[in-house]
Amino acid sequence: MSYLSQVSRALDDEHRSNLELLGRAERVFARAGDPETAPLAGRLVRHLEHEIGRHFGFEEDRLFPRMADAGDGDLAGMLREEHDTIRAVAGELLPLARAAAAGTLAPGDTGTLRRLVLEIVERQVAHIQKETMALLPLLDTLLDDDADRELAFAYASD
Repeated sequence: MSYLSQVSRALDDEHRSNLELLGRAERVFARAGDPETAPLAGRLVRHLEHEIGRHFGFEEDRLFPRMADAGDGDLAGMLREEHDTIRAVAGELLPLARAAAAGTLAPGDTGTLRRLVLEIVERQVAHIQKETMALLPLLDTLLDDDADRELAFAYASD
């Protein structure tokens, strides 16, 4: 889909990059002993530590209040609840992903790591689909040129 606003395009680009990472994680972590596990776990750690917080924080602080003011508070509330759930899974997954990246994952934690990776993949993919179908098109109508420019700059600066 082609978006009009700079903010929608930036978020869509990030969504596409995240979907690539999540798809790869799903494939690699589903296979026991895959040699790509450690390097991919390192990418997943960076994603969990930085991208989730940055992306979710921007939406919650900068976009959801505007949505609520425009009468789309229910959508903002639902997306915020999904953010909270994803953050909770990420909190459980992060120490295990760090250990996998360092090659120090205890053998007994392999199943838990796999389960949490598959859970975060499922939750984030569904969340990204909702944002792609509802949030991003809404932003194209919600943001005027000045607000779009200001928010795009703020997002790029974070």
